Amino acid sequence: MKIIFLLIATSLLLALGFLVAFFWAVRGGQYEDEYTPSVRILLDDPSAATADNQPLANNESNTG
Repeated sequence: MKIIFLLIATSLLLALGFLVAFFWAVRGGQYEDEYTPSVRILLDDPSAATADNQPLANNESNTG
């Protein structure tokens, strides 16, 4: 019977810890941006586009 009380107390402490972590994440702004992650794959990455185009521009100027 003692083990049941120990397990209940442990599970309540663990649940309380998860609840505190959730409220800490909400207060820290973890869930503020709900739109961008869903459309991030549709947006172009400007740094990748300039990195890909930069060597091409240098090769064209050298050969042309």
